[in-house]
Amino acid sequence: MTQLIQTLHQHLPANQVITDELRLLAYGTDASFYRLIPEVIAIVESEDEVKAVLAAARQNRRPVTFRAAGTSLSGQAITDGVLALIGEGFATYELNAEASKVKVGPGIVGGEVNRRLAPHGKKIGPDPASINACKIGGIAANNASGMCCGTAQNSYRTLAGIRVMLADGSLLDTEDPLSVDAFTRSHAVLLGELERLGRDTRDNARLAERIRHKFKIKNTTGYSLNALVDYEHPIDILAHLMIGSEGTLGFISRITYQTVIEDPFKASALLFLPNIRSACEAVIRLKPQPVSAVELLDRPALHSVENKPGLPAIMRQLDEEAAALLIEVRAASAEALQDKIAAVHGALDGVATVEPLAFSTDPATCEMYWKVRKGTFPSVGAMRRTGTTVLIEDVAFPIDTLADATLDLQALLRHHGYHEAIIFGHALEGNLHFVFTQDFGDPAEVERYARLMDDVCHLVVDKYDGSLKAEHGTGRNMAPFVELEWGKDATDLMRKIKRLFDPDKLLNPGVILNDNPHAHLENLKPMPAAEDIVDRCIECGFCEPLCPSHQLTLSPRQRIVSVRELARRAASGEPAGRVGADYAYMGLDTCAGCGLCSTACPVGIDTGDLTRRLRGRQLGDTARAVNAWTGEHFGTLATASRLGLNVGHAVSGLVGDQLLGRLSGGAWKKDMPRAGKAPVARTTQGDPVVYFPTCGGRIFGPSEAGEMQLGDVISTLLVRAGYAPRLPEGFDQLCCGQMLASKGMAEEADRMSDRLTAALLKASDNGRYPVIMDASACSSRMQKQLAGRIKLYDFHEFAVDALLPRLMITREAGPIALHVNCSVRRNGSDAKLKTLLAACVDSFIEPAGVTCCGFAGDRGFVVPELNHHALRKIHDELPANCACGVSTNRTCEIGLTAETGRTYQSIAYLLEKCSRPRPTC
Repeated sequence: MTQLIQTLHQHLPANQVITDELRLLAYGTDASFYRLIPEVIAIVESEDEVKAVLAAARQNRRPVTFRAAGTSLSGQAITDGVLALIGEGFATYELNAEASKVKVGPGIVGGEVNRRLAPHGKKIGPDPASINACKIGGIAANNASGMCCGTAQNSYRTLAGIRVMLADGSLLDTEDPLSVDAFTRSHAVLLGELERLGRDTRDNARLAERIRHKFKIKNTTGYSLNALVDYEHPIDILAHLMIGSEGTLGFISRITYQTVIEDPFKASALLFLPNIRSACEAVIRLKPQPVSAVELLDRPALHSVENKPGLPAIMRQLDEEAAALLIEVRAASAEALQDKIAAVHGALDGVATVEPLAFSTDPATCEMYWKVRKGTFPSVGAMRRTGTTVLIEDVAFPIDTLADATLDLQALLRHHGYHEAIIFGHALEGNLHFVFTQDFGDPAEVERYARLMDDVCHLVVDKYDGSLKAEHGTGRNMAPFVELEWGKDATDLMRKIKRLFDPDKLLNPGVILNDNPHAHLENLKPMPAAEDIVDRCIECGFCEPLCPSHQLTLSPRQRIVSVRELARRAASGEPAGRVGADYAYMGLDTCAGCGLCSTACPVGIDTGDLTRRLRGRQLGDTARAVNAWTGEHFGTLATASRLGLNVGHAVSGLVGDQLLGRLSGGAWKKDMPRAGKAPVARTTQGDPVVYFPTCGGRIFGPSEAGEMQLGDVISTLLVRAGYAPRLPEGFDQLCCGQMLASKGMAEEADRMSDRLTAALLKASDNGRYPVIMDASACSSRMQKQLAGRIKLYDFHEFAVDALLPRLMITREAGPIALHVNCSVRRNGSDAKLKTLLAACVDSFIEPAGVTCCGFAGDRGFVVPELNHHALRKIHDELPANCACGVSTNRTCEIGLTAETGRTYQSIAYLLEKCSRPRPTC
């Protein structure tokens, strides 16, 4: 153990100092195409811990890089020194009474801030495409922008206050007069130098005008030198220099944003134009108009998505020179929206278009338009050759040169053989992104990339005086070219600023300023072929906020990074070593396999599929034989499981739930369900419907003795609504196979599904009658198996469509907690679940920060820490008067009940209670 690591252990809890090979690799990876392995990772949860990390690094002369979400693209969040991961202790949020300012910590996700601001009709200004994954620390440190915020609503422009820690461990809170006074006395030299630099810069008319000119368009190349000309007070200069400094000047502990209005009325138009030039001329006309966003797409970008379902057919018929503009307007009222639409029509009058301009206010249509824009990048990523990566570069041009610049950029990409490249961007700001695939495993291909970047840089700077990085940050990628863009005087000014704040070069060295002309070509991330189902992963990290094991062990991105490394080792004949050994628990055992990662993944990867495949490979002959036997004799397994529950309750009655839980390694839960019972067939009149009670409800009964079994509750509801439920023949011997599928035994699981399919086809008269199942995970599996043959409903879907119209509902007051399990989220049937709940109660709560509950079938019994971790945020979200909850999966309900101390049941119980016949006079 090095002296550095020993020092960190003295100041941080053991679980916050990471030194194992697997997590150094996995946690050390960000969304860029660079790779450095940290010496140590320190998870910081407080300012005191940040100060201790800085002191340890300074004492041992090791660099420190701060990391929030790791979604940045330019290599600014990696290091071979100390990687300081910003923990949940920094996920703070405080809104003032007028909702005009919001104080947020660097560890909170930007989308979560906007979710909390939404009820107030507000949002933060920056709107990067990664806002549902990236965190405030990265948004501010990179001065990230996006489609709508432009240069007027980015972090620099909406900064109301900041709390920062410098490399020496000192703190400054610009909103606290006492802090400002103390800092002014302790750092008089620093502030005096900043004041002098600002004064000298403003007095240098040529340099001052150069800086103002450069920031008229988006620019994140180098430091925010505009702070020196926009502000005179050194505290203001310091605060604004921190924005966009990428962790090279200090640590942003908290930032206060001026919130901006989120207009409730929106309209979008997808306008096709004959060529790039006409599209860019239209953009110039739109610049002074009241538009919120104008996105430009060239013809290759449109080609990349034109065959996606639901997109306009005209896209496939456009000429090869065509382009498109996606235009959005927003307003506070419907009338104001129409006025803005009219203004856009007027501005574009006389512009040649392929089809007439037409706005839509229909949310589904607008969503379809935006799918065109948002689908371009992942489409290129999905089509790339295995072993290559997909790059998205980021430049900006003065808007009056956008047409020529775009055409020149297209020609340059073709010249260097990047024929798959596409161009799109935030046209109002002259901001273009170009996307292409790149092989960094071939020296000749690296050289081709180097030639392209040299030519791009000279095109942007020499011909158009544009920005080499508009919104993605300088990072390592553009650090060698900062002086090319800014010139020597401005770059020397940046070097002075860096020395002033960080004389020991402690903070993120090599980022923003780098004298190595080849730095952008070094430490390139390998992308070896690993498994076909994940080879398309671009390691963006969008999946991470949804993953229940993220920050416990590994996230989906980190699992794929690890599997790629193991594949590389296998291909080169290296042993898997500790990476392979540790992956068994961190990668496989604690993966819920919930698939929520696929809903955020730009290329639709379900890392659960990878986990199931690898679990299957690791099964020995004995384990496979035992599991296969349980599939063939499921009725016997169900009976044994009920017996086990009865024995467990007997033992619990003697020693208590808590002790039995410890003795069983967490498998026995508080308020463990009683043994379940299979429902009894009913003979009744009504519309036939097939009901298959899933094994979870048959094995695990209610938590309280004397309560109705789930199968009986649903049967009662069906009869009450005028249906005649049919139970499939031998249903208690049947299972959908989900339990074996989760273990990677796909063939054996399919045989179980096939037996259930045969029984359902027979009971439904080959699909003549609808089929209902009462567990969402099982329903989802069988809906795929039976697609086109049987109309199969998850219970809540059938309840909304077929039961509510026939039942008399007496609503309860609530509040009741709702858990939308991962199968419902993936299938998009959460709206129906909420409709059903809203029909039964006046008030319900869906806790924020809870995605998958982490119980994951049997995972909650085998690795209970996964369930505990996944639900760690639920306690603060449930008020004291919320006494119970509902969901649609029995095992999820077991875990939720154990973790919250509130009884969770199937929503069928609530519907049955609310629809009971009331006595009449």
